[in-house]
Amino acid sequence: MGTSWLAKHWVAGAAFMAGALLLVLPGIVPDPALRLVYLASPLYMLHQIEEHAGDRFRTYVNDVVFGGVQALSVADVLVINLPGVWGINLLAFYAALAFGPGWGLAAAYLILVNGIAHVGMALRFRGYNPGLVTGALAFIPFGVLSLLLIPARPVEHVVGLAISLVIHAAIIVRVKANTRQAVTR
Repeated sequence: MGTSWLAKHWVAGAAFMAGALLLVLPGIVPDPALRLVYLASPLYMLHQIEEHAGDRFRTYVNDVVFGGVQALSVADVLVINLPGVWGINLLAFYAALAFGPGWGLAAAYLILVNGIAHVGMALRFRGYNPGLVTGALAFIPFGVLSLLLIPARPVEHVVGLAISLVIHAAIIVRVKANTRQAVTR
């Protein structure tokens, strides 16, 4: 089973998980600011359906952005999206529960930075990229709204933004390393 099974089924799992998380929301998260942190997970999962169904994003990045070089592997996509997105969003939610909603801003910044990245990629490559619709129409407004409505101190904003930027920077470092390795083969 292992990675190949997970690679084939994680997007379908995201669809079911997003639905389940939305169904339980009213009963478990009464605070409006905490709801925004919580909603980052199912919203991101819905985005992942547009982005990754049929391995569309990895294929797009490898073919269009990197001209046929395997810059993103299947394993990279799994690491980025499962611990890198689901894990960070879960930790952000628990931090918000334990220490206050502002400590969950990493989830909002992760969404906002990703939405901006999709729009930037669309402008750079002059067309649609998998994830653009939810990135532009859901992520950017949700991210901005969350930053405006979740009460937070400046340090909480700095930490949330830093976490998001480190995650995105790590993806860029990985993609560049994969590209260098593929070119030297």
